Amino acid sequence: MIPVPGYEGQAVAVFGLGRTGITAARALIAGGARVLIWDDNAESRTRAQAAGLELTDLDRADWDSIAALVLSPGVPLTHPEPHRFVIRARELGVSVIGDMELFAIAMQALPQERRPSIIGITGTNGKSTTTALIGHILRKAGRDVRVGGNIGDAVLGLEPPRAQTVFVLELSSYQLDLVHSLRCDVAIWLNLTEDHIDRHGDMAGYKATKFRIFAHQTRDDLAVIGVDDDPSSAVMNRLKAEHVQQVTAISSGRALSRGVYALGGKLFDATGKSCVEIMDLASVAGLPGNHNAQNIAAAYAAVRHLGVEPDQIAAAIQSFPGLAHRLELSGTYKGIRFFNDSKATNADAAAKALASFDNIYWIAGGRKKEGGIGSLARYFPRIAKAYLIGEAAGEFASTLGSAVPHETAGTLENALGLALRDASSGGRTAPVILLSPACASFDQFRDFEHRGDVFRTLVQSRIGKP
Repeated sequence: MIPVPGYEGQAVAVFGLGRTGITAARALIAGGARVLIWDDNAESRTRAQAAGLELTDLDRADWDSIAALVLSPGVPLTHPEPHRFVIRARELGVSVIGDMELFAIAMQALPQERRPSIIGITGTNGKSTTTALIGHILRKAGRDVRVGGNIGDAVLGLEPPRAQTVFVLELSSYQLDLVHSLRCDVAIWLNLTEDHIDRHGDMAGYKATKFRIFAHQTRDDLAVIGVDDDPSSAVMNRLKAEHVQQVTAISSGRALSRGVYALGGKLFDATGKSCVEIMDLASVAGLPGNHNAQNIAAAYAAVRHLGVEPDQIAAAIQSFPGLAHRLELSGTYKGIRFFNDSKATNADAAAKALASFDNIYWIAGGRKKEGGIGSLARYFPRIAKAYLIGEAAGEFASTLGSAVPHETAGTLENALGLALRDASSGGRTAPVILLSPACASFDQFRDFEHRGDVFRTLVQSRIGKP
């Protein structure tokens, strides 16, 4: 755990008692704060008490004595409307922050020689894979690494830094909304497509929140920017014009005169005086697809900035096993491959998976997100048949129409059975059964991890482990 200084003897309110909130409360207590914790959910309050924490009803608390409100990322800050405690805090001039800001405070309090390097990763898609890949590369290079944030452990639950420690942190827009002083030695912006509009109001609000990742960088720091979508390309142009930090462009679809890019199945480094081929991406079994080529390019640029040599990076990338629920190979059977891409909770994420294969037996659906799947039309020729589940099945069927053969399966289990039947008898070369729902999971599952775990278990019960 990382103790948080600066609030010794002061009252700090912590609202939202999930993993992040409970960890933040403990880190503040360890730093000497008097912590007032609460959650509107009775089950969450019970879990906090079971963890040994004392509750304080914030509706009845003396807010005049509270120095800060620490908000869990999922609690509304501005949209669709601020939570009542956010409104109360603002009325009284109480700062509203999150656990990532507490982490920043703790790092700034360290002596200069003990301050770690921090790599922050944001973007609509690919954050978790890029975060995990960077951590993997740095470990293989012998670095002291902590990986967390929006992936794995809450940041304040990580082991405190030693000299030369590197923190690799996935940063969601919800977390960045609550950050005021975090400085990233390397800030990675992968991409930007429409998502979380209900939380940020519109695309402009979403983009502005993501842009906070660059707020405190200096000339010694690096911004790594994916330039394969127009909003992100505009971000790169803005940063280059402002001349605050170093900027490296990355791409997975075109050659760059300056930057790191993937093209023709190979990774190239054009950040120096000449362009150098780094590796053949066909050898990276754990990261299929063009979207993962962008993740690889981002990871390469980040760790090169920290001095890791190209040959070390290439060897580490080849040994990366991939992440669960992100195009995870869940089994093979008579030439059929089964991929669990349950993390694809929107159409843009599903597009990355559909672009990676041909002869796809596609399992899709769940609780729909804004925009549907109309944007996926260009990938329809890759789909042999679709199997639709959950609340979105009817709408998805209407969108697919006569362009893609489809069947309403209802449940994931039924969908897998139908897909296996058809893939086994369809006579297609190298068929793929792909769970890439383009939907949230909450109509039938606890979360995307639960959905992916169920898919993996169903696959393995039918055909055995990969």
